[in-house]
Amino acid sequence: METKEVFAGKIVPKALLSKQHQKEKMSQEIAIHRSLNHINIVNFHGFFEDPDFIYIVLELCRRRSLMEMHKRRRAITEPETRYFIRQIVTACKYLHEQKVIHRDLKLGNLFLSDDMEIKVGDFGLATRVDYDGERKRTLCGTPNYIAPEVLGKKGHSFEVDSWSLGCIIYTLLVGKPPFETSSLKDTYMRIKKNEYHIPSRVSLPARNLIQKLLRSDPIQRPNMDQLLHDEFMTSGYLPTRLPTSCLTMAPRFDAKNISIISTTNSRKPLLEINKDEQFGALSKPNTPVKLPAVPEGVTMPDKQGKPEKVVKPSVSDVPPDYYLSDMFSMLTSVVGAKPADKAVVQEDEALDPAAIPIFWVSKWVDYTDKYGLGYQLCDNSVGVLFNDSTRIILLADELNVQYIERDGQESYYTLQKFPESLNKKVTLLKYFRNYMNEHLLKAGESIVPREGDELIRLPYLRAWFRTRSAIVLHLTNGTLQINFFQDHTKIILCPLMGAVTYIDEKRDFRTFRLKLIEDLGCSRELASRLRYARTMAERLLASQSGSSKKKTPA
Repeated sequence: METKEVFAGKIVPKALLSKQHQKEKMSQEIAIHRSLNHINIVNFHGFFEDPDFIYIVLELCRRRSLMEMHKRRRAITEPETRYFIRQIVTACKYLHEQKVIHRDLKLGNLFLSDDMEIKVGDFGLATRVDYDGERKRTLCGTPNYIAPEVLGKKGHSFEVDSWSLGCIIYTLLVGKPPFETSSLKDTYMRIKKNEYHIPSRVSLPARNLIQKLLRSDPIQRPNMDQLLHDEFMTSGYLPTRLPTSCLTMAPRFDAKNISIISTTNSRKPLLEINKDEQFGALSKPNTPVKLPAVPEGVTMPDKQGKPEKVVKPSVSDVPPDYYLSDMFSMLTSVVGAKPADKAVVQEDEALDPAAIPIFWVSKWVDYTDKYGLGYQLCDNSVGVLFNDSTRIILLADELNVQYIERDGQESYYTLQKFPESLNKKVTLLKYFRNYMNEHLLKAGESIVPREGDELIRLPYLRAWFRTRSAIVLHLTNGTLQINFFQDHTKIILCPLMGAVTYIDEKRDFRTFRLKLIEDLGCSRELASRLRYARTMAERLLASQSGSSKKKTPA
């Protein structure tokens, strides 16, 4: 209370620890976790108890876990996977040196710090090996990640963590676990038979590593030292940091040296843009600078200063409607359940802070009678959707620029270096930024820029329209946001997380699972906004063009 430092708390009801073996298991979890000290393991700060509960005080991982990232992204790129796996393996190497087997490595137990670093947590199933060659026989683990020797009760040791890592790598790259089926029995059968399929889009080094880790014979699986030196870990590009934007969008590895361009020239202050200034008065791009060597597979501007083009990640494709159909289906189900009419509304039980959106629109200004709609995202980046259906975004560092053609092709520049053809649009971008900074209040907290953000690739405004009651905004990561004019409340819907965030008149954020609202009910205020959102999602779906502004009464 004195330092105001914020921690995470794991609270265990003593009612669940009535039997002796349950008490021993709890004691073992505390004993193991408190003995560990590693940068990639959730820090254990202490524990205490009262008559009803045991409280474990832990390091707070504000970016949640790889599970939430997986839900938002489905599959991620190989450089990202390499970045995360290296940290998990480093943590496991330390655990195994301490004679500890985790036994429950899975996406939900791999937490993320503010700096997007892995923190292995939840040692509820962990055990310590008492002597060399000891084989544990407890049937434990999570079905999609459980090793065959555990299922067969043949005795297991450190190799079960290697198996789980194989399942994790597969899940990150493919978008679903290797042995997943609709029934537990079938999943276990596939694990025992070692039946799984690796899609062709997975690279050969990644495929080979997955196959090594998922060998039925545990003795043949690589240990953590061998893993660190595997071809997959050593031959491809390994980022030193990742931006927080990768929680919802693939990073821009093909443009990762953008920051080098910016640091080779001293930054000059931007001139204030006068509202009456003739557009097109920006100076010519700077002379191209000599760049260092670029890793294989990474493209940079050519000698004519042409932009970097984004190489679309070889992962599961975003649907053409950007998850609108999924959103409409969820909202139809929730509205049909009449959540405000539940006999006992348990809205608080539907809260799920882990599903809070990563990006939302914090400011906007409609200047479509001349140019387009300008907006600011919660991380302070600024975008414009122009009337010609092109888009431009200035990142929060106020230096890097993302330009999107009508067909969705993305290019990257800096404020000092861009084609003359974009003079007018860059000038307008700065005008919108200045106007919003000077005249508009911001909704929500900022995401603080940090090292690694040169890899940021942001979602952008795909479609929008105004009604008499609200403005409706749809981003390319699937987020549907509705700002109501009369009371200034807002709802932000995420189809991938199946969640809604409600920002009330006091600007308080509360995030709920839509499925839980359906079951447990919600306030009449939120229910009415969900009904409205369903109508707006239906209208967006019915629109033939999702890239232009429409004004419709409602």
